[in-house]
Amino acid sequence: MSAMTSSPLSFTVTARADAASSTLNAGDALALDTRWQPDAPSTHPGPAELLAGAFAACLLKNVARSSAMLPFAYQSADVTVTIHRQDAPPRFTAIEYTLHLVTPEPAHRVELLHRNLQKFGTVYNTLAAVCDVSGSVTTTG
Repeated sequence: MSAMTSSPLSFTVTARADAASSTLNAGDALALDTRWQPDAPSTHPGPAELLAGAFAACLLKNVARSSAMLPFAYQSADVTVTIHRQDAPPRFTAIEYTLHLVTPEPAHRVELLHRNLQKFGTVYNTLAAVCDVSGSVTTTG
């Protein structure tokens, strides 16, 4: 049996912007939208989309983690995250999510998974400490 490796305790990314483009590098380069009042919409994520994406990735990573630890059987997971911001003072006020699982698991096991996502997600807990976080899990079998 292989030993479980511990998770890293620090993370580093680099970012660069010039007049033409912006990129974030965390192993792979990701084009960003950091323009102020752009003339046309961008197809690249901006800071708000990156935050919502980090939250979505946290949920999906913890579904995979829980599937191994509980165990919990699922075929696929899809999540939709909506974040809400206010202008004054500028901050995010709420995060809402819907996680959809294709799973044969009964409702009480899905609820156990959901509680584990809320309890053990690093990004989830960090954001829940500073704004309202609410969500639901739906299933098809």
